[in-house]
Amino acid sequence: MKQEQSVRIQTSVLNGVEKKVLVWLAQRQPRWMTSDMLTAIGVVGALVVAVGYALSNFHIGWLWLASLGFVINWYGDSLDGTLARVRGTQRPIYGFYLDHNIDGITMAIMCIGAGLSGMLNLYIAMAVLAVYLMLSISVYINAHLKGEFKLTYAGMGPTEFRLIMVVVNTLFATIAPLREWAVRFDVFGTPIAFGALDIVGLVILVVLIIIHLSNFSRDLKGYEAIDPVKPF
Repeated sequence: MKQEQSVRIQTSVLNGVEKKVLVWLAQRQPRWMTSDMLTAIGVVGALVVAVGYALSNFHIGWLWLASLGFVINWYGDSLDGTLARVRGTQRPIYGFYLDHNIDGITMAIMCIGAGLSGMLNLYIAMAVLAVYLMLSISVYINAHLKGEFKLTYAGMGPTEFRLIMVVVNTLFATIAPLREWAVRFDVFGTPIAFGALDIVGLVILVVLIIIHLSNFSRDLKGYEAIDPVKPF
């Protein structure tokens, strides 16, 4: 199957350092720890993120819990495959199917949690989720058609995204004026307000849309050259 032969393209800023850290951690995992357990830990991390964001409605200090959730999610999601490779227990077909289904689920959990935080508009959070899933679909199609599995764009991958969110959480948890700042305007008499986290969400959304459209256009031209219109 194509998934087994797909070339992983990982060019993120932290990739070199992260690989060394993950191998170091994998070599020190207890014997009873399995890749599936780590995948489950990643899901737990996503749930912790969502709970932390939702509870931040009641006290901003819960953002620290959300940040801890990102760390737990990174630990489980990033280490499961490394552990299998270090131990020589890879299951390429099973692992591909499980890992990338779980990726979509955990991203949905975290986006919903962020949208329930009261600091990020739920519609913006859902739009980010939708474009992320569109980009993921494109990646999986390319893995099948080109044998190319691209994990990063513009030097950014899942780890860099988590780190950015931890930094954003820290800023919001410690700087009160940042939480209170907002752009306010009326649309047909309806008051609209975009807070600082809404602006961050919109920037992420626009960047994801640009990346998706750019890659879609390039890949479509490539496939058109490989599979041109046939005369009849």
